[in-house]
Amino acid sequence: MREDETADWLIPDWPAPAVVRALTTTRAGGVSRPPYDSLNLADHVGDDPAAVAANRERLRTRLGLPAEPVWLRQVHGTGIVDAARLSGTAGADGSTTAQPGVVCAVLTADCLPLLLCDRAGRRVAAVHAGWRGLAGGVIEAALDAMDRPGSELLAWLGPAIGPRAFAVGDEVRAAFVAADPAAATAFHREAGGWRADLYALARQRLAARGVRAVYGGHWCTHEDRARFYSYRRDGDTGRMASLIWLEPGPGGG
Repeated sequence: MREDETADWLIPDWPAPAVVRALTTTRAGGVSRPPYDSLNLADHVGDDPAAVAANRERLRTRLGLPAEPVWLRQVHGTGIVDAARLSGTAGADGSTTAQPGVVCAVLTADCLPLLLCDRAGRRVAAVHAGWRGLAGGVIEAALDAMDRPGSELLAWLGPAIGPRAFAVGDEVRAAFVAADPAAATAFHREAGGWRADLYALARQRLAARGVRAVYGGHWCTHEDRARFYSYRRDGDTGRMASLIWLEPGPGGG
């Protein structure tokens, strides 16, 4: 794989300890054919299994991963699992670990990928947060699993559908406002419904738990067809991966 094929993969712009490694892929750098072109990393969307396997191998090789990522069966819920203790694929929407060399991963194509680490570089987490998960408390569940005060955590919001593109109905707004009236500021009225700001909703949830060091959150998967997969835009499409892990070796845990 050529270096330029993965030059636009996203490296979090946050002051994480050097032992923390994190990244979100884009569409670039794989072998999948349309409509999954080209670096689809999901094995549940109808893509050729051989292409997905080749893409995952490219991911491991390109990043020099210490292990195969811990892939989850995401269910739009609030479950967070210990990635180091899984023996198979879990139905969950996030994973965490304090063990160096264990790679937490989530797959997205409009939903919000959230990466977390503590300032000491001792624990990390990857979270898949669509609107259902956000409303249900997946961020709060992940913060509980991190087992650190909010002031000791860093959060990075990866590429998700942006506030100009995310059309939702009254029931979505109602679910958030019922939990926190301040969530109303993350919705803007349009004909027939609302536009929702996933990034703002996530920041509100993080702030309520004392997490103020929040980075990223300025992309739109729906609007940037060349760079990102978008389920709402395309239907049949691939998935990007957001990964985070602690480097093995001295200082890695």
